[in-house]
Amino acid sequence: MATRKECIALDAKDKLAPLREHFALPEGVVYLDGNSLGALPRAAPARIQQVVQDEWGRDLIGSWNTAGWIDMASRLGDKIAPLIGADAGEVIVADSTSINLYKVLSAAIALVKADASHRNVILSERSNFPTDLYIAESLAREHGFELKLVNTDEIEAHLDDRLAVLMLTHVNYRSGLVHDMGRLTRACHAAGGLVVWDLAHSAGAVPVDLKGSGPSEEAADFAVGCGYKYLNGGPGAPAFVWAHPWHTEFMDSLHMRQPLSGWLGHAAPFDFKPDYHPAKGVQRFACGTPAVISMAALECGLDVFWAAEAYGGMEALRRKSIALTSLFIRLVEEHCVGQGLTLFTPRDAAMRGSQVSFSRATGAYNIVQALIARRVIGDFRAPDVMRFGFMPLYTRYVDVWDAMVHLTQVLQTGEWRDARFSQRAVVT
Repeated sequence: MATRKECIALDAKDKLAPLREHFALPEGVVYLDGNSLGALPRAAPARIQQVVQDEWGRDLIGSWNTAGWIDMASRLGDKIAPLIGADAGEVIVADSTSINLYKVLSAAIALVKADASHRNVILSERSNFPTDLYIAESLAREHGFELKLVNTDEIEAHLDDRLAVLMLTHVNYRSGLVHDMGRLTRACHAAGGLVVWDLAHSAGAVPVDLKGSGPSEEAADFAVGCGYKYLNGGPGAPAFVWAHPWHTEFMDSLHMRQPLSGWLGHAAPFDFKPDYHPAKGVQRFACGTPAVISMAALECGLDVFWAAEAYGGMEALRRKSIALTSLFIRLVEEHCVGQGLTLFTPRDAAMRGSQVSFSRATGAYNIVQALIARRVIGDFRAPDVMRFGFMPLYTRYVDVWDAMVHLTQVLQTGEWRDARFSQRAVVT
């Protein structure tokens, strides 16, 4: 059994510990919700002020050229690319995850139809994040396709000759289960389908290899992801989109476009032609004018990952993530025996993202609220899941210990039963 003193000793030996200094974390707060909103990079306020006061306030519209605003979407995409196993020029930052999913899922459907295929099933799992299912449902209705939802362990059994697109989130938002991306992508391709991956809970948290280090069949087709979780881009940060070059090249040859054909996805946006000609490569997935201030904040978050390269990069972050989540599971199960908690996250570290979820038949929401009142911040996902995210860039081993102590006290004292903790806020 670990002790607080031993956890402090682990922090003292942690080679990644200096990375915490890149973040402005409130004193006395144990922040375990980076899987929902990443912490504030220390560089972000000054950078945002620079954009507002100097680039916008002083240089005005000239900053599109002089400050490189017009290239931000591609520049940030190139910083994300190494985190997801893509190459420079293949990722673009734009819009939201939902909008980007609409773009790439539409493109995947168009590619299937271009092949004159009889395939008409979009396959996903019931536990996928709701926005992904809502977007897929609307597109299935629009194209006369069927959205088929199955349990996680049934996915491969439904990869058949009707499959058009397999749409999955790499790390499940509630359970933290990590799908075997290479195996499922290979199985999907063997069945003749295309695969779209949502990396919202992966990028910056677990190593991702979209293009595959094995057979070409393991290379994904499309991916989207979010900027405000593990990438620490701030609330509402722009998302990103990736398409395998072989698809963008094929789309070039067919003059295919994605459905939101806005002006910055045009081959020559400043020619201001009335007819649309898609840009080459991933640039075609741009749409409207980039959100410059938000992108500036996101770039500060991405720059911390570049700093992390000196400490071993994503592989080192993954090792620490596993150590943090494993320690939390062990401590909670040792100290909270008989308190009705059930581990909802895979026990096998290889199948677990950078979060730990426990379910409890009663009081899960109230318990999270009681912890927040103690300045231990996790979150709740209906109907009965308590989520705790561990971002190795800034989470310490002593944070794991302190969170366990507070959770134990909340449960043992029955503090969570206080009526004030049952008042549901809009955001849980």
